[in-house]
Amino acid sequence: MMLLLHILLTLVWLAITAEITYGNVALGLLIAFGVISIGEHNVDHTPTPMQAKRLPYPQLILKSIAFVLYFLKELLLASWDVFLTILFPSRLQPSVIAIPLDLTRDIQITLLGNLITLTPGTLTLEVSADKKTIFVHGIRVGDPETFRQQIKAGFEKRILEVLP
Repeated sequence: MMLLLHILLTLVWLAITAEITYGNVALGLLIAFGVISIGEHNVDHTPTPMQAKRLPYPQLILKSIAFVLYFLKELLLASWDVFLTILFPSRLQPSVIAIPLDLTRDIQITLLGNLITLTPGTLTLEVSADKKTIFVHGIRVGDPETFRQQIKAGFEKRILEVLP
């Protein structure tokens, strides 16, 4: 709902200024973000149990941006690591690792699996039937416990922040 309001306020800004440029769209998004940030505290609503877990919209947007930036950083680092592994095949240390999950919702597990698969050098193989473990293949694993902790402290932690 808030995302729809954010888009609507941005469109109103663009209609008022009658100028559609990248800078003006960015400014409209920022102004809409500010209006929602200020106005959200003045709205009296009783959240449903699912909404009670959610972050306030401004925090959600900021955490989402941080999440995307983190993924892009991991993507670049993994791409560089795969490049070096191609140049120096002796670096290969392939392995399949079972990672216990703290995630419980299907959307969270799906997002984690997709992020792992999109990261060069790793591939999600399977999620256990009880949805408590994800199996990941990595081309340069090294220490399995370190690999697990990188996934849990990186992607899994950030998914729980954005999608509680």
